[in-house]
Amino acid sequence: MILPVLLSACGESTWNDPYPATQRDSNTLYSAFSERPKHLDPAQAYSSNEAEFIAQIYEPPLQYHYLKRPYTLVPLTAKQLPTVTYYSADGHVLPADAPAQRIATSVYEIHIQPGIYYQPHPAFARNEAGKLRYFNLAPDALNGINHLRDFEHTGTRELVADDYIYEIKRLASPQVNSPIFGVMSEYIVGFKSYAAQLKTVAREQPPGRYLDLNRYPLTGVEQVDRYTYRIHLLGKYPQFQYWLAMPFFAPVPPEVDRFYAQPGMAQRNLSLDWHPVGTGAYWLTHNDPNRSMVLERNPNYHGERYPDEGEAGDKQAGLLRDAGKPLPFINTVVYSLEKERIPYWNKFLQGYYDASGISSDSFDQAIQIDAKGEPQVSDAMRAKGIGLVTAVTTSNQFWGFNMLDSVVGGQSERARKLRQAIAIAVDFEEYISIFANGRGIPANGPIPPGIFGYRSGAAGVNPVVYQLVNGQPVRRPISDARRLLAEAGYPDGRDAKTGAPLVLYFDTAASGPDAKSRLDWMSKQFAKLNIQLVVRSSDYNRFQDKMRRGTEQLFEWGWNADYPDPENFLFLLYGPNMKVGKNGENSANYNNPDYDRLFDQMKYLDNGPQRQAIIDQMVTLLQHDSPWLFGYFPKAFSLRHAWVSPSKPNLMANNTLKYRRIDPALRDKLRSDWNRPVLWPLVLLLLAGVAAIAPALWVWRQRERGKAR
Repeated sequence: MILPVLLSACGESTWNDPYPATQRDSNTLYSAFSERPKHLDPAQAYSSNEAEFIAQIYEPPLQYHYLKRPYTLVPLTAKQLPTVTYYSADGHVLPADAPAQRIATSVYEIHIQPGIYYQPHPAFARNEAGKLRYFNLAPDALNGINHLRDFEHTGTRELVADDYIYEIKRLASPQVNSPIFGVMSEYIVGFKSYAAQLKTVAREQPPGRYLDLNRYPLTGVEQVDRYTYRIHLLGKYPQFQYWLAMPFFAPVPPEVDRFYAQPGMAQRNLSLDWHPVGTGAYWLTHNDPNRSMVLERNPNYHGERYPDEGEAGDKQAGLLRDAGKPLPFINTVVYSLEKERIPYWNKFLQGYYDASGISSDSFDQAIQIDAKGEPQVSDAMRAKGIGLVTAVTTSNQFWGFNMLDSVVGGQSERARKLRQAIAIAVDFEEYISIFANGRGIPANGPIPPGIFGYRSGAAGVNPVVYQLVNGQPVRRPISDARRLLAEAGYPDGRDAKTGAPLVLYFDTAASGPDAKSRLDWMSKQFAKLNIQLVVRSSDYNRFQDKMRRGTEQLFEWGWNADYPDPENFLFLLYGPNMKVGKNGENSANYNNPDYDRLFDQMKYLDNGPQRQAIIDQMVTLLQHDSPWLFGYFPKAFSLRHAWVSPSKPNLMANNTLKYRRIDPALRDKLRSDWNRPVLWPLVLLLLAGVAAIAPALWVWRQRERGKAR
């Protein structure tokens, strides 16, 4: 009887499927997370694993266009991009092209679309008299309540301008401790004094009591009407528009904040950090961070259409086939906890995750480099229909010189030529190939692709390091570097006056076997010029202390964009932003008055030919002075299965889940093919077992029959 059962099971569904059978052909996307998001409150969340969730739930007034590059802001809940009015110190309206020095305040006016409603939530539930059901709950009213679904009633209401104003006030609340308060306090009118007022009020009231922000007006933010509000900023700050695309400026309804502030809620994990409330395409319906988190289509979603335009090549790549169709395409997204990379990778190969990054452990299995040096999926991946998606990140990895150092720093011709010689010698094409698995492109300046101001092709080549050969950049020969080194006073790596060998010091917080091979490679690059490089590794705190005091000589650093504006990269070399003495982000302590003057002009301009011309001048100065070895811009690699429709990485936007589409039927078929139980070894083992015991069984039967006779 056992053999027929086993054989019949060969045609049944897979045995290793981790999901319920009811989800086999459902419109569900499967992904994973490695650790619980600490914050889902939009005023506090600031890490990528938090943004992956809240960006699908909350809707700030603006978002990034899914397809256009350079990254472009477009309305989300706003009717159009905000209007900006400039005022002088005496209150007169200034023209749009007024000099920044004349602008005392900037006023952003934002109009919200009517007819947008929040996801279902008990905080909105009202009784027959129209009053909120779950406010001022008695102490025993939460008995038996452990989850939002335990509340019998839910409701919704329309999104209004006051919800955005309330969230801006929360950024200053001492009960919230928003990480961007410090930045915003320098710009939003009255923000510092408002925070001080709230701190005083909170100190005078009983601990844990709800701080009703509606009782305390903020001068820098005003409601114009039900769907319109204004934000008043000190001076001119064009980059503020990018903050309006971040969850920090998403709406939070006051009644939701008050609902969660009631006694007993926090003890039951009933808070914005566990149960966010928004108007976005999805809402969080299940939050068990020790196992899984589930997003489902928001039943009250106001609707949005897939974009009908992009950039060159998008149509050919299939990225416009859904133009004009309503979003979102996927009904449910299941995130499972996966703390280890190998189990995640194996489940991806089995089809149980729809997409995957590529770790160094699996790179050779997934990727092969073609004759042109371009990455392609391996034959094994191609046979499964797995595709590769790449994108240059909005970040950079660079190596810097301390411009305060007596040897490598300063604006002398001697120090400049030394830096230029080193810039030629350190071969970042080789570095990318060896240590980044080819995942990066060499940088010719601080601005990465996708950001306004970046120059591609011949126009963007750093002439100090590269020369054009048949229109293509080729790294200058080491002989050019040796010539510059000699002109700097160090022929063959020795001081021309003293004959002493040139010894330079490289500080890093990197350690371990992987770091050692990378640092050994770095020493070999300097050895091309007969320069001795001494690597000084230290823990991160010690390294940071060296950077603050300016005791390092060379160092490695990196930067991820907060927003897609060239100012967010060029400020890394702005003199008043020096690390030493000012604790700014200018880690090289570069100080060039010409560069600073151009920066002060550039940061206030709108993107256009005038701004591009100034950026070109700034980058030319940087290439000539060489305060950095510009390093490289990392590339993000990801794999997707055949049932996942073409998608375009958008490294500034986090709310791209609504644009994703899958084919559940194809997934179910391929999963079944890849995970069909292989039972013949069990059958052979069973038959072998039967064959082994059959003689003994025959002997026993014969003995029993003999006794009976």
